[in-house]
Amino acid sequence: MSNRKLYMKFLDADVTGIITLYEETAPKTCDAIWGALHEPVQWPALHASYTGPEIMMGLPESARTFDPTSIGPENITSFPAPGELLWFHQPKNFFKMDPDEFWEIGLVYDEGARTAGPIGWTAPNFFGRITENFDAVVEQCRIIRRKGERMVELGRHV
Repeated sequence: MSNRKLYMKFLDADVTGIITLYEETAPKTCDAIWGALHEPVQWPALHASYTGPEIMMGLPESARTFDPTSIGPENITSFPAPGELLWFHQPKNFFKMDPDEFWEIGLVYDEGARTAGPIGWTAPNFFGRITENFDAVVEQCRIIRRKGERMVELGRHV
């Protein structure tokens, strides 16, 4: 088993959480995300509309280094635990209300999340969990819920 870890940093607050990857239960997803983060990425994190306590960010074009259709379902659930990170690919024209393609990484930050979207339940791949500094990360997620998007950086923790 590998000891690869990622980090999620809230840039305005200088708060960083460390992510332990679920390499045994989501190996393809972990490999794809790890490869995509050959350089750290920054993206404005938003609060999810349907899931409840979740923030979400995209992967910019520069990090789209894999075929999202090649991963397949891994470690899926609609009932995630606090601290878990998800991967969800929304192909072009998937949702009638939002025809754009979106490469999503989400973070569930509290109890009660139920992954859903405009068409109902979704079951994304869960590929890791914040295992260090989670309480400070939760506070930043709550700020996003109340005040709107904040810039987040995601990268490899070395």
